[in-house]
Amino acid sequence: MAVKIRLRRMGAKKSPFYRIVVADSRYPRDGRFIEEIGYYNPLSEPVEIKVDAEKAKKWITNGAQPTDTVKALFKSAGIE
Repeated sequence: MAVKIRLRRMGAKKSPFYRIVVADSRYPRDGRFIEEIGYYNPLSEPVEIKVDAEKAKKWITNGAQPTDTVKALFKSAGIE
């Protein structure tokens, strides 16, 4: 099972809100997921990022691969 840490799009049309989730890579983007570890709101000023650092580090040490976007969000949130 290839596990990824990725964004799940929420919110209405033209007003996105993302949840950072751990999911099997075979599931669709907004489909089933294993655990929610944070959220990202690109529309607020300043941009709002909240991540449970402990859960994120635990999943990464267990082999979960963050996507490029999530990796950049982790970097700006001070994780890794």
